[in-house]
Amino acid sequence: MKTLKTLITCTLALVVFTACNETKKDTSETVEEQSVEVVEEVVDTTATLNIVGVAAGNDAFSTLVTAVTAAGLVETLSGEGPFTVFAPTNDAFAKLPEGTVAGLLTPESKDALTSILTYHVVAGKFEAAAVIEAIQANDGAFIVDTVQGGQITLSLNAGNVILTDANGNTSTVVIADVAASNGVIHAIDIVVMPK
Repeated sequence: MKTLKTLITCTLALVVFTACNETKKDTSETVEEQSVEVVEEVVDTTATLNIVGVAAGNDAFSTLVTAVTAAGLVETLSGEGPFTVFAPTNDAFAKLPEGTVAGLLTPESKDALTSILTYHVVAGKFEAAAVIEAIQANDGAFIVDTVQGGQITLSLNAGNVILTDANGNTSTVVIADVAASNGVIHAIDIVVMPK
């Protein structure tokens, strides 16, 4: 009888222990499945950001986002596109003469600001590989028409894509292929200017 009680007690203990272990396994698998789902949602959300959304989410483009807003171009650059934007970084805007950015952000300068900003936009999606291929296929210089109506010449120097504006000034692509749902952004180190 004593042996039977001991055997029953051991069996119950084993059943309880096994049940607890299964619960832990099920819980950890559920947590892992939930983590995977959350990560997938974050990736999907990031992939759907348009050019303005991507720029707004990057501190290096805060001056550009302010300028785009002041020029009333948020809706345009959030449109279907596709667009290729040669986006000046905050450091690029800081290289302009003192007071230039503040002056361009005034309501009276909206037309000039719009002209400058749209000079940085090309209709169509041109990733870095396509840009380099076009430069090489055109004897080292590829001219693109901007949304503003002017042209920018793209070339290569030491493996970097260089933009030459209508005034002969140059800018270098410092970060290429920042993906957006309606195009691509290439960050540049100097603001290019139309005539």
